[in-house]
Amino acid sequence: MVFFKNRISSLYFLVILCLFAGLVACTRDKGKNIPDVSHINVDLNIKRFDQDLMSIDSNDIKPGMDQLMAEYPVFMPDIYLAKILPVLADTNVMRQFLTSPGIQSLYDTCQIVFGNAEDIEKELESAFRYYKHYFPDRKVPEIISFFSEYTLGTFTYEQDILGIGWDFYLGADYPNYDPSFFPNYIKRSMNKEHLVAKAIEAVATDIVGSSRGERLIDIMITNGKILYVVDHLLPHTPDSIKLAYTDAQVEWCENNEKELWSYFLVDDLLYSSNSRDIRKLVSHSPFGTSQMPPEAPGRSANWMGWQIVKSYMQRHPETTISELLEIEEAQAILDKARYKPRQ
Repeated sequence: MVFFKNRISSLYFLVILCLFAGLVACTRDKGKNIPDVSHINVDLNIKRFDQDLMSIDSNDIKPGMDQLMAEYPVFMPDIYLAKILPVLADTNVMRQFLTSPGIQSLYDTCQIVFGNAEDIEKELESAFRYYKHYFPDRKVPEIISFFSEYTLGTFTYEQDILGIGWDFYLGADYPNYDPSFFPNYIKRSMNKEHLVAKAIEAVATDIVGSSRGERLIDIMITNGKILYVVDHLLPHTPDSIKLAYTDAQVEWCENNEKELWSYFLVDDLLYSSNSRDIRKLVSHSPFGTSQMPPEAPGRSANWMGWQIVKSYMQRHPETTISELLEIEEAQAILDKARYKPRQ
């Protein structure tokens, strides 16, 4: 049965390089009020479900699955076997999975790229220090890594679990990404550099919640809140990474802010709930709508929503992030932001 698709060296130079990197970082963080979170203790370790799964003895499946059930009492039965790869609940299918050359090749690639995940852990640990600063009452989720043959990337399960699917971050040139599912504009950010930002975006989405309405203004303000939270949890990360944009796309939005805002005002587009009108403005797309210049990136309404939320918080500095998120009406944020695009 086929059930898975086989899918630089002188000291002087180093000093200059470090100084340049520091200058770039300072320039990027200019204007941000970044708190000191070094005193906040976050003990974070990624639990390697991927490694534990592939350690099961294919000749004695049941004890191995029972052990995984005990070690991952929520993730294994309620998520991995119930929602991600439910076919693996059958021991015979599990045996075929574990011995499949395609699955072994995928797992080996994940281990080459992420066998040592200390760098990822450090980035996540930093992000969760900011998380505990801004949201002290929320618990740090258990972080579990897995692979699922391109079924799922990053997700949260309530406040309990942050799941990271290694096989979604193997690099744009990874040959087994099916282009019909992963076009180039999606694959471009399917790499290690974007992994932490994608994981924190999942966390921020859980914190903010879903849009309270279906109009463009509702969705763009909700997504603007998500980006605002991500920005505060990853204050040193470039905007291009947070947005999954190229540097040129970020620059285009910044240089055309006024024109972009004018576009949303035309024909009351802000208040449209027609999915055909707003899909490319809030969902992944290689470019904006046909009425926009070809340089305009997809999801530009999310970037605009972020600018509106930032304007609101700048005009109301007494407002905490938690208080911002309690404001359900997008129109109230828009009105009180008194947003004015840069010329």
